[in-house]
Amino acid sequence: MTPILPLVGASAFSFKGAPGQHWLARGHAASSVTMDPNYQRIREHARRLAANLPLPAFYRDFSVEAERARQFMETDPTVSKLRWYVSETVDNTFGHGFMHAEKVTLDAGTLILVECSKLGEPEAKTEALLTMVQCAGLLHDIKRRRKNHAASGAAKAREILKDYTLSEDNAAAICLAIKNHEAFQPVIECPDRESTLISGCLYDADKFRWGPDNFTHTVWEMVSFANISLEVFMQKYPEAMKRLAGITDTFRTDTGKKYGPEFIAQGLKIGHNLLEYIQHGNHKV
Repeated sequence: MTPILPLVGASAFSFKGAPGQHWLARGHAASSVTMDPNYQRIREHARRLAANLPLPAFYRDFSVEAERARQFMETDPTVSKLRWYVSETVDNTFGHGFMHAEKVTLDAGTLILVECSKLGEPEAKTEALLTMVQCAGLLHDIKRRRKNHAASGAAKAREILKDYTLSEDNAAAICLAIKNHEAFQPVIECPDRESTLISGCLYDADKFRWGPDNFTHTVWEMVSFANISLEVFMQKYPEAMKRLAGITDTFRTDTGKKYGPEFIAQGLKIGHNLLEYIQHGNHKV
């Protein structure tokens, strides 16, 4: 069975207040952005580096669970309806569009299946948790343009979920997971084990994206959308690499703690090699 491969993801790089970010706020379409040729060369080199890395063990070890998560996302009435809604409404702001939401949804689903299997959860409960975590994955960046996007996204998710056949408790668990998914922020205590598990799986799946995905997709979409000069990018690079390394010890589920650090290690390897590539001037057109 073919493992599900990473697509796009979140980023250790932050360009808040950077020149050109106001351009996004005015609602211009991301697709109209033309990437600087130097960034194009850097991105292509990053993708070559990523292509030479082994597939993370998470995808090798849990290919069966990953395929089940994909099938559930595509066929479950609640999740598939929400997936269609997100595909029609979310934009690709800073690399956090539908492809990112879908990838997080798939990995969060895989994580919950693995964790439920370890806990010996009955099938009915496993499917209920799978529904909730995949809804959270689809909606977690629904307000990505907002300053406090996790809290804003949770509030928006609460409104959206009123149109779905979810209990009040289940909707609350989804929204709490969204509120808790941002890195390096205080974690709101969950009321029960199920909510804790949903929150942890969403967080870990989102932070898997801080690995190779950072350098194959997300960073370059961010710098293009925000019109970041290469000089500013290089000024922020050391701090971004520190932030990336800092994710290693933040994974929350047992499975995330075991497999997440490999994603981050691969991202760091690409990042360090890419820095040398830029410093040597190999990116220049």
